Amino acid sequence: MTTTAPATDPTADPTAGDPDAASVTARHFGLAVLALAMGGFAIGTTEFVTMGLLPQISAGVDVSIPTGGHVISAYAVGVVVGAPVLAFLGARLPRRALLVALMAAFAVGNGVSALAGSYEQLMLARFAAGLPHGAYFGVASLVAASMARPSRKGRAVSQVMLGLSFANVLGVPAATLLGQELGWRAAFWSAAGLAVVTLALVVWFVPSVQGDAAASGRRELAAFTVPQVWLTLLAGAVGFGGMFAVYSYIAPVVTDVGGLGERSVAVFLLSFGLGMVAGTWLAGVMADWSIFRSLIIGGVGMAGTMLAFWLAAPHGWAALPVVFLITTLGSVLVVNLQLRLMDVAGDAQTLGAAMNHASLNIANALGAWLGGVVIAAGWGLRAPALVGLVLSLAGVAILLVSARLHVRQRDAQPA
Repeated sequence: MTTTAPATDPTADPTAGDPDAASVTARHFGLAVLALAMGGFAIGTTEFVTMGLLPQISAGVDVSIPTGGHVISAYAVGVVVGAPVLAFLGARLPRRALLVALMAAFAVGNGVSALAGSYEQLMLARFAAGLPHGAYFGVASLVAASMARPSRKGRAVSQVMLGLSFANVLGVPAATLLGQELGWRAAFWSAAGLAVVTLALVVWFVPSVQGDAAASGRRELAAFTVPQVWLTLLAGAVGFGGMFAVYSYIAPVVTDVGGLGERSVAVFLLSFGLGMVAGTWLAGVMADWSIFRSLIIGGVGMAGTMLAFWLAAPHGWAALPVVFLITTLGSVLVVNLQLRLMDVAGDAQTLGAAMNHASLNIANALGAWLGGVVIAAGWGLRAPALVGLVLSLAGVAILLVSARLHVRQRDAQPA
C-alpha cells in the first residue's frame, strides 16, 4: 500500500507507530466508502437491467430475443477483456484519478448505449460499457483497504461491494420500471447519470491515493505466473458458476415447477438481492476472521443450498428462503475471492484485484450455459441446481488444492 507520508515522520502521519493504522487517511471515511460503493451501484444497475428489459431492447433494435441476449454477453466480454487491460495500463496512475477516468468511460459507454441506432452499434456500446467494470472494483477495493485499519480491511472492501448488492434490490427494479415506462434507452441514461454522480462523489470525498510508482508491465503480468492467482481465479470461475446456473432459470422454476404465478418471480428476485446484501455484509466480518476459511464455508454452504433448492423447488414458497441463502453464501465467496486475489497477487495488486470480476463473469457464462445444457437434455428445470451443486464442490476442491500448495511452499522455505 502507498502512504500519504513517510511512517517515520510522526509530524506528517498522526498514526505513526500504530501497527493497526490505515495507510491513507480520509477526512470522512464513511462518505469516501459511500462514494466508492455508488460506483458499484451504478455498475450493478446497468449490468442486470438489460436482462429485465431484454424484450423491449430486442424490439427496439429489431432482433429476436435470443439474438438480443447477445447484448448481455457483449457486456460480459467487455468485463473479461477490460479488467486485465485497464488494470495493466493504470497501475502507475494515482488511484483516485484512475477511478474518475473509469467512471467517465462507464458513463460514456452507457450514454452511447442509449443512443445506439442498430443492433451492431448496441453490441459495441455494451462491450465498451463493460470494459471499466472489473478495473473499477479492483481499484476501489484497494483504495478502501488503504483507508481502513488492517484489522478491518475485509469490512471496508465488503462495504464497497454493498453497492453492487443494493443495485439488485433498488437500482435494477427502478431502472427496469423506468425503461418500461419511458423506453429502454431511459434505463441506460439513468446508469450514465449514476456514473456522473459517482464521479463527483469520488472527487469530493475519496482521498488522493498514489499509484504504484514501481509498477511496470512486466511486474503486473508476473501475477499470471503465480499459481495461487490462477487457482483463485479458477475457484471463482467454477465455484461461483453454481449461483448463475440457478439464477439464470429462476423464473421458469418458480412458475412451472413451483406452481406459483408470474408475479411471484419478482419476490424471488428480491430475495436474491436481499441475500446479496446480507452476504456482502457478513463476508466483511468473516474476512477479518479468516479469508480462506470464509471461502471454504461459502463454497460448501452453496453446495448445500443448491441441493436444498432442488428439493424445495416443487413446493413453491418453501424455496424462497433457500434462494436467500444461496446468494448470501455466494456473496461471502465473492468478497473473499476479491481479498484473496489482493493477497496472492504480490506486487501486482491492481491487476490481481481487478481480475476477480473477470473471473465472476466467466462464472456467469459457464453456469448459465451448463444450466441450459441439462435442461435441453431433458433433465428438467430443476437440473441446473444439481449443476450448481457440482460446480460449488468443484470450486471447493480447487481451493483445497490451493491450500495444499500453500502448505508445501511454506514447508519448502528455509527456517
